[in-house]
Amino acid sequence: MTATRRTFLTGSLAVAATGLLAACGSSGSDSSASGGAWSFTDDLGTKVDLDARPTRIAGLNDAIASLWNYGITPVASFGYTGLADDVNFTGRDLSQVKQVGRTYGEIDIEALAAAKPDLILTHAYPVDSTAKIDPTQPLYGFKDVTQQQAVAEIAPIVALKMAGSATNVVDRTVELVRALGAEPAADAKQAYEAARTRFKNATGKGLTLMAIAAYPGDGVYICKASDDPALRSYTELGLTYPDPGGSKYYWEQVSWENIGKYPADVVLYSLRAMDKDTLMQQATFARTPAAAAGQVFPWEFSSMDYVAQARALNNLATNLEASRKVV
Repeated sequence: MTATRRTFLTGSLAVAATGLLAACGSSGSDSSASGGAWSFTDDLGTKVDLDARPTRIAGLNDAIASLWNYGITPVASFGYTGLADDVNFTGRDLSQVKQVGRTYGEIDIEALAAAKPDLILTHAYPVDSTAKIDPTQPLYGFKDVTQQQAVAEIAPIVALKMAGSATNVVDRTVELVRALGAEPAADAKQAYEAARTRFKNATGKGLTLMAIAAYPGDGVYICKASDDPALRSYTELGLTYPDPGGSKYYWEQVSWENIGKYPADVVLYSLRAMDKDTLMQQATFARTPAAAAGQVFPWEFSSMDYVAQARALNNLATNLEASRKVV
């Protein structure tokens, strides 16, 4: 498999997510409150029909974090790490969730079945900049199609597509949440909009920013903003993000020797790759303008909902406000 976002989130290669949700499905109809059937069409066009609204939801950490932020506590989780190591679950009572997978692609099928989910939620990632989904590949979080089929025997799988701009992914997540019978708090939406306004004001300084995932033997992978939902939404709010070039989807791989050819005022480093201290031990990186100015900050994957996105926008705005032009 080539170095797509999928491989970067599977242990040794892991980073942030991709964005604008080209929602090809609808929010689905739901009459379960009166004892009727429930249905939802996901972003791959798959329609899930159940006898009643699902109340026991399991799934990918990245996806179920959003449900929890909207008041729906998941019954089971799987992903590339344990929930305790995921910033999206900080402050949560993790004893309420059965963790059936703490490494990408490793899912305890028996433990998942024992959690008795009604529905399983995950993401679908494109394979290129046109937002194309390869139907022969497993959905995100699954090791292979065989494993995915085994999980689907436990409960139907709903996939939300991660392509384009985060704002659309956030909106689509809200559609699912409402279909599940929940409603985002008004103050959560207000906080999200306030964070977007603050971030937009922070971009007025004209700073250039670059987001990376770095590995000792591989060098630096520079993310392409147009292919990542969160980064793309930042550029829509005025952030200047230089195109690193290259023809590959999502990433441009750069050797340690050549990282100086990609200057920026601010660098974000993936929390799922080399940390800041290790990065700064690489002499060529330490000499870059952002590193020399101390303007290197964490880049976290934040779930696609009002709460997590507001947190991420405010955190980054704080760092931009404290930064200066150095390029």
